Amino acid sequence: MNIILLGPPGAGKGTQAHLLVSERGMIQLSTGDMLREAKDSGTEMGKVVADVMARGALVTDEIVIGLIREKLQGDKAGGFIFDGFPRTLAQADALEELLEECGETLDKVVAMEVNDEALVARITARSTCGDCGEVYNDITKPIPADGKCSKCGGTEFKRRADDNEESLKTRLMEYYKKTSMLIGYYHAKKKLAWVNGLGEIAEVHDEIAAVLDA
Repeated sequence: MNIILLGPPGAGKGTQAHLLVSERGMIQLSTGDMLREAKDSGTEMGKVVADVMARGALVTDEIVIGLIREKLQGDKAGGFIFDGFPRTLAQADALEELLEECGETLDKVVAMEVNDEALVARITARSTCGDCGEVYNDITKPIPADGKCSKCGGTEFKRRADDNEESLKTRLMEYYKKTSMLIGYYHAKKKLAWVNGLGEIAEVHDEIAAVLDA
């Protein structure tokens, strides 16, 4: 099963993707992760990515599509989760063409609905383990009392510099401007389903599971 997770920054797409990977054997295709992996891979595509990133240039849609093509031609496991791609109509069209080329289909687009004010409050309380990237939140999931990450035992935690109210509002506006058209795009294709992105992690997971199992 191939799905897209749509949602603004901090909606919890990565967390939900990890649960689907763990429980359903799906493969998460996160644009950022793929670029970092490619940069260090030494492949021809990896060299292109490394050059672009070294120059501080923008990674083109063609490069991202090329990375996704490599993944689609490999192990398919329980299907793919597209996280952070597509962000625009042009990217959505390119992804559809690529899936068809690889004999794949897009089964569902799960949109995580959030309240912006609640989302900002949640993200400004967010921190991550410097070793494994496990996400913590001062309100909903505090760093353990012993100061050690519950996943890897690390003791270094950090907050993103742009996890502040002003930056978040700018990022949210940018997200809505770019992706609002995707909502209509996938609704018209009868692929879209909404879930409450601000529920507890388990509740959101259950909603997503119900959508996929339907």
